[in-house]
Amino acid sequence: MTLAAETFDELREIAARYPQARSGLLPMLHLVQSVEGRVTPEGIQACADVLGLTPAEVSGVATFYTMYKRHPVGTHHVGVCTNTLCAVMGGDEIFACLREKLEVGNDETTADGAITLEHIECNAACDYAPVVMVNWEFFDNQTPESASQLVDDLREGREVVASRGARLTSWREAERVLAGFEDGLVDEGPAAGSASVVGLELARERGWAAPGDAHGSADVPEELPEAVEVADTSRAESETIAEEASDD
Repeated sequence: MTLAAETFDELREIAARYPQARSGLLPMLHLVQSVEGRVTPEGIQACADVLGLTPAEVSGVATFYTMYKRHPVGTHHVGVCTNTLCAVMGGDEIFACLREKLEVGNDETTADGAITLEHIECNAACDYAPVVMVNWEFFDNQTPESASQLVDDLREGREVVASRGARLTSWREAERVLAGFEDGLVDEGPAAGSASVVGLELARERGWAAPGDAHGSADVPEELPEAVEVADTSRAESETIAEEASDD
């Protein structure tokens, strides 16, 4: 399958956003997935051509991160957090329930192409554990029963509403947003729930504030404690400059 000229134009548009074009590789791979449903050999070659990289260099990035798929993803990607807190709160049970219900294993897609199931690492939503994400939108405080109903609704095409964030789209549409193309839904839905800001509300009620001036800026000591090590980046910077010079 050959990528359309429009996709090449958008890949170049992404690359042009960055002082160094190769910095655009991650969103470019998301764009490929939004078009192809996965990172295809054609997509790897296209990214390499636009950035002046080898296909091996692009493939090395695409295979390093689990968010890039080398096999087709379903209409919806359902990720169950099985990291420590979510697992303790029931994430393992939810994943086992969905795996049996959907008759798929980890990172596999149902026969009808509707759902790809994956157990994933922390979604930074421990205050709502256990959490399930559909196309990277949050579904909080899940149970095996609620998660089972969720995938039923997805497969039947019924509308589902995420706990936080914008209205649910398909996985491919979400991938296009991750590539940096707006879908007009950025202001939809709450960004944070009550559990996420309970500390802030408590501080306001009791008049608590962090040390610092009236603007909340913390005092910075003139001398750092001996135990605090300041990283020396001069060597890394010089090596980077030398590498760029050799590339020229």
